[in-house]
Amino acid sequence: MTGDGTRAVHAGIPEAEAYRPPVPGPVLAAHYHLPGDPAVAPYSYGRTGNPTWTALERAVAELESPGEAAHAVVFPSGMAAVSAVFSLLRPGEAAVLPCDGYQMLPRARARLEERGVTVRVAPTGGDAQLDALDADVRLLWLETPSNPGLDVCDIRRLVDRARSLAPGALVAVDNTLATPLGQRPLELGADLACASGTKALNGHGDVLLGYAVSRDAELDARLREWRTETGAILGPMEAWLAHRGLATLQLRVERQAVNALAVAGELGRHPEVAGLRHPGLPGDPAHETAARQMRYFGCVVSFTLPDREHAERFLAALRLVHDATSFGGVRSTAERRRRWGGDPVPEGFVRFSAGVEDAADLVADVRQALAAARGA
Repeated sequence: MTGDGTRAVHAGIPEAEAYRPPVPGPVLAAHYHLPGDPAVAPYSYGRTGNPTWTALERAVAELESPGEAAHAVVFPSGMAAVSAVFSLLRPGEAAVLPCDGYQMLPRARARLEERGVTVRVAPTGGDAQLDALDADVRLLWLETPSNPGLDVCDIRRLVDRARSLAPGALVAVDNTLATPLGQRPLELGADLACASGTKALNGHGDVLLGYAVSRDAELDARLREWRTETGAILGPMEAWLAHRGLATLQLRVERQAVNALAVAGELGRHPEVAGLRHPGLPGDPAHETAARQMRYFGCVVSFTLPDREHAERFLAALRLVHDATSFGGVRSTAERRRRWGGDPVPEGFVRFSAGVEDAADLVADVRQALAAARGA
């Protein structure tokens, strides 16, 4: 089996053909020439399929499930992928969601409950997620590491428990922060690996993208039906940009992980920094579990400064790091997460996403910004 870097470079790329480009350009088509029976046509209409999607889907499936056949479905955003998976639930069924996950999950929970789905919530890690499982559960949704708190749950342990208590339950893992190079939920027994490809998968801050990957053809068909029926389709240009960017995924993920650990090490030396979290830190509460199931520990570091004003002074003093939401890009970003109002975090909580700048430069920028915030 090839290595991660080689796989990322070649994923989804067609066989070499004389005088043809190695990476086909985006196919901009609302319809296709369609003689005969549409049921046997590989492409019939722009809402049902596009060759540029197909290439990206092959690439994502190869990355999330190397060595074993899998099916990827791409969507125009991470939340579209989440919504597609949640559409599998029926009234009267139950789902378990993290209470400390992405801030849009409470809104998704409300939609599920409006449809008659029972929703239970539990924090990531520990035994609370295990305790929430019983025979009524149809979907266990995991987010590991969690965003923005960076807690980690044992995917294999939760899958085994779900299988024993609720044999028909689906286990889906939000793999956004880890990326398919940092963690492979399908290899750990999950039914679905989902992500916002907007983040590290694309990595350049210029594409909104989501995906869901499974090894089950029936699940794949149901997700594709939902995409077609709702019109939640990815533009071909966005698909092409994301696929082109995959060639540097391993380089970016590796560099970002190194940079995040360097930044975390610097933050740990300052007394005004509290609640420092990064799964790669040996002393982090999640490190032991993360080390068992992750190859890279991700680009995100979270920590808390004394109050809102202190955090805002820190962010304003950063010179290389942009004050922006999202994470996983080539340029480092940081933000005070409480400004959105959706995350149960302190006012001074900062989510820092390490980019691919030189580690020494990032560390120096963080050091001077902490000094500026403290001395104001």
